[in-house]
Amino acid sequence: MPQKRAPFETVADAYLALLKSRGVDWLFANAGTDFAPIIEAMVRGRTSGLAMPEAVAIAHETTAVAMAHGYTLMTGRPQAVMVHVNVGLANALMGVINASRDCVPMLVTSGRTPLTEHGMLGSRDLPIHWGQEMFDQTGIVREAVKWDYELRTPVQLEAVVDRALSIATAQPGGPVYLSLPREVLAERWPRSAMSPAATLHPPRLPMPDPDTTTAAAQILSGAKNPIAIVGRGGPDVFEPLARLAEQLAMPVVHFWSNRLALASTHPMHAGFDVGPLIETADAILTLNAPVPWLPVRHRLRKECRVISVGPDPTFAQLPMRTFPADVLIPATTAGAVDAISTLITPVSDARRSNVADALRATHRARREEASRHPAVCTNAFVSRCLDDVKGDDAIIFNELGCDPGVMTFEQPDSYFGHPIAGGLGWGVGAALGAKLAAPDRLVIACVGDGSYMFANPVACHQTAEALDLPILTIVFNNEVWNAVRKSTRSVYPDGHAAAVNDMPLSSLAPSPAFEKVIQASGGLGIRVDDPAELTPALKRAIKAVRNGQQALLNVHCAIGS
Repeated sequence: MPQKRAPFETVADAYLALLKSRGVDWLFANAGTDFAPIIEAMVRGRTSGLAMPEAVAIAHETTAVAMAHGYTLMTGRPQAVMVHVNVGLANALMGVINASRDCVPMLVTSGRTPLTEHGMLGSRDLPIHWGQEMFDQTGIVREAVKWDYELRTPVQLEAVVDRALSIATAQPGGPVYLSLPREVLAERWPRSAMSPAATLHPPRLPMPDPDTTTAAAQILSGAKNPIAIVGRGGPDVFEPLARLAEQLAMPVVHFWSNRLALASTHPMHAGFDVGPLIETADAILTLNAPVPWLPVRHRLRKECRVISVGPDPTFAQLPMRTFPADVLIPATTAGAVDAISTLITPVSDARRSNVADALRATHRARREEASRHPAVCTNAFVSRCLDDVKGDDAIIFNELGCDPGVMTFEQPDSYFGHPIAGGLGWGVGAALGAKLAAPDRLVIACVGDGSYMFANPVACHQTAEALDLPILTIVFNNEVWNAVRKSTRSVYPDGHAAAVNDMPLSSLAPSPAFEKVIQASGGLGIRVDDPAELTPALKRAIKAVRNGQQALLNVHCAIGS
């Protein structure tokens, strides 16, 4: 029986309906003159009852992309972003780079300056339509996306969108880019039916190869001091990694990790600093870790064997990477860990107990040190106080803010670190996206003062008010670009810059009254200077957020903490 014709008038109608049918719930948009067919289609769809993604106006592209990023981290489902031609795409680039390095699938789209000067619906009708045209608009983002294309004719629509989403979600995932010319979106839909389900699907990663998993198991079983180093984890990794770590009495380190793979309360959790363990390790299992250690700081034992696991254990998207690996297993992290664990004979209870006791003592010492009241707040002290009051349902987005090593994370999807691309401004927007996905959870963005300014905070707080997304933002405010300061001292530890207090190009003083920024959008803003005021301020802010009001703590912190 022939399918009924779809009730679409224009390509824009069909495009929005197609996104919804493919699982895209949200269109995070920062609109411009290229959006006219999309806006018309949204209103027409609203009146006709056509199912479309919820399109929301986001006041800055950095926030829009970060929200899509955070939403996908929580749900696993890629969402869509649409920005304004080349200028909007340029603003979005920082977030696209973050999504690329974080392997987060996302459909990034922009309009295109109208192709024609007259004669078509949607032809150029403003001076900017000449000024904004580029020879290669896609070149702005091409290096940061897995695939790019321009929609050229209505008959391509379904194939183009299905291909885009298939490539975006193929492991390792990442953003894709589609350019949408205004005239094409405004064209009449040719009335051909669309498939109710995607015509293309992402390929499944192969099962771990038995020979390589056997080799990995032999290396780990024969090691006296094995460790695991996690880059990207995920909920599916928790159970198999917990089992393997217990079998081997193997400490697990989350090093520059942006997704948890093991509860911080697990006996084998070894914190977030690889330094204390790596120099004694004789076997290392790296789990989807693009940067498992720092060669200039960490030295491996000559006899140490390395096993690299992940969707792409060579990390081909990184132009240069020379970390050694004796065994490489291209597979899902969870699948590979599970396969290895079936081949392991558990170590003795005594050995397991000794390793757990040593790790527990290290954790206890760190937490006790962080609990001492300093003269000026430190990152560790703020993190420790936050941990005491945040509750089990909290989700932390950390962008150069908190110290996760003194905090407790028992559940998957309770902690996310910033992408290794280092594109600042990610944390607050990603937290908003997570709140959209998990409205009943307490979502907290822990950011440095520089990260907060890069987030376009006025846009973030306006979005939080407009979409009713109350989150808590904690600004760890040390009035300095600490990453710049630390890097300079790392390269020149005995240099001239390390000897001065006023290091050039690193000061953020005088610091703005960040607590007042959120007040412009109806939020609660609190400045904290005295460590004794911190816990009461945290409790007050969390209560406000749980009651539906966004809040911000501007916490004065010591430089270098």
